[in-house]
Amino acid sequence: MKTYNFCYEIGPLQSVIDFTLFTHKQNILVQIFCGQDKKVLKYISETILSYLPHAICIGTTTDGEIYGESITTLRTVISISIFKRTHIKTAYVNNDDPFQCGVKIASDLITPNTKLLILFSDGTHMNAEEFLKGVESFNATVPICGGMAGDNGNFVQTYISSQNTLLNQGVVGVSLNSDVLKVTTDYKFDWKPIGLKHTITKVQNNRVYQIDDMKATYFYDKYLGSNFSQTEFPLILEKNGITMARAVIGKHEDGSLSYSGNLSEGDQVRIGFGDAQSLMRDPIEVLENLQSINVETFFIFSCMARRRFMPFLIKLGIGSFSKTAPTSGFFTYSEFYHQNEHHKLLNQTLTVVALSESHKDTLPIKNTGKEKKRKHTLYAKTIESLTHLIEQSASDYDKQSKRLEKQINYSNNLLASHRQFLQYTVHEMNSPLSIIMSNIELHEMEFEKSVYLENIEVAAKSIFSMYDDLSYLVRKDHIHYTRRKINLVDYVRSRIDFFAQVADKAKSMFVFETNYSDIYILFNDTKLQRIVDNNLTNAIKYTFENKKIVVTLYQEQDYCHFSIASHSRKIQKPEKIFEEYYREEVSQEGFGLGLNLVKRICKEENVKITLHSDEDITSFSYQFKVDNT
Repeated sequence: MKTYNFCYEIGPLQSVIDFTLFTHKQNILVQIFCGQDKKVLKYISETILSYLPHAICIGTTTDGEIYGESITTLRTVISISIFKRTHIKTAYVNNDDPFQCGVKIASDLITPNTKLLILFSDGTHMNAEEFLKGVESFNATVPICGGMAGDNGNFVQTYISSQNTLLNQGVVGVSLNSDVLKVTTDYKFDWKPIGLKHTITKVQNNRVYQIDDMKATYFYDKYLGSNFSQTEFPLILEKNGITMARAVIGKHEDGSLSYSGNLSEGDQVRIGFGDAQSLMRDPIEVLENLQSINVETFFIFSCMARRRFMPFLIKLGIGSFSKTAPTSGFFTYSEFYHQNEHHKLLNQTLTVVALSESHKDTLPIKNTGKEKKRKHTLYAKTIESLTHLIEQSASDYDKQSKRLEKQINYSNNLLASHRQFLQYTVHEMNSPLSIIMSNIELHEMEFEKSVYLENIEVAAKSIFSMYDDLSYLVRKDHIHYTRRKINLVDYVRSRIDFFAQVADKAKSMFVFETNYSDIYILFNDTKLQRIVDNNLTNAIKYTFENKKIVVTLYQEQDYCHFSIASHSRKIQKPEKIFEEYYREEVSQEGFGLGLNLVKRICKEENVKITLHSDEDITSFSYQFKVDNT
């Protein structure tokens, strides 16, 4: 067999593909990986079949395309494979029942000598796990590959095609039927679980209503914030010996979430995060299954999150394949994989299919040079350090919590032990966080700014803020917080400068106004930072995009008023907003842990709080006693 790959952007397709090369060929498989729109997918399908009416042609929209050693977006990759002794069949099914979709397409495609099924489903309607169960119920032995269509991360509408038929839902596929075709598959995961285990407590197929007995959206708000990444932080679980991920593909008004695959009540899950060290390993070296045949073609179906999480490492890995054989594929919303006579729906995964009709002995797969990857070592180490910090802290906390659970009924002294552990964890977190921040600054000084490092810096600042809250909470009963004279104007301005980058990433900005250049108060620095930082970070979280956050300091006689005003949703129950873990049902406001801490400090220091919230503006104001001495 032989595969030819082409990349299309605009203009007539004939200027990209010389169809005379294929006019007299038999057993032609054409795969279209379209990152543009349905019109382009339809145009390319119709044009190819007008020149090659005897070809078998399937297509899908994507979240990125694989073209040899390149990764493209908003383009279309066309893969044309010529087989010598392999017969190709195609079919499509558009059925509302995903299980029956699987049964029907398997029965239409599978023959006694089928070596592989290539399947593309829509990415926004299909319950792909039920679909794969249907395929498996008909035949669990034939390997499968492919994935769910994408629409460039919009999760609105995807398209697939078979011959001249374009579908907005359903499934298309081909079967490769041969007595000589050799097929081998493998996959690479590279995501690791972090934090505590959580339990799915209410679910129906791929729609999760409750995790740890709280609404699914609240769960994510608690651990990742309301603007969490749908793809880069999946839930990770293990089933039938395979570690797999489930990414969010849709949110619902009732607080439930739809996932790319099914979950079951009682499933133990953890939040996942990309493993930088694993991502850096060359997939050609890791995927040993691929080295069992003399590869003539690679097809790659990889999760969209991999392309978006560390683009440069993914590109290097894809390039390794193209050094050995023609390589093409696309970035999916979920990947289809076969192992141990089970069809699996995977996320965050790189799946690879190697094909060959050759009778020659296996040739060693070429190993690409490692020097190119070393250029990115410092960046990857920063990511790895951050990952390790989060994972190790969560692991330590998990172990300690388990010890506490075993002994809680026998001794109340373990509460003190728990507090001691938290103090140790907080103490240990400060050094690695400082190292991460200093190394970011050093890297920027030497190599200039990077959008990736900016994202890390913003995340690190958020962790710093949480660290400061936690540090105060675990130490407040053991330390006497002395007061000193503080210039509130300079202090607030410095905290605004610290969080300015975070605000910029959230598409908002601070505007600082004051009626005096110097306003002095007698206060403790640590307590003041908790008041100021929690209000600034809350404003960043909940302010509408492209809206200003107005921070005001004005002195009126013996009092100074510190106010933060932002454009955000109206607070429906302002009387509860300072309660611990409180979250409103309607609005997007947070849990209130930080605000509860602020309220306690204000009560201790006689600081008056005023809250105003209407349809246009939400403002928090704090009245401090001015020190005129």
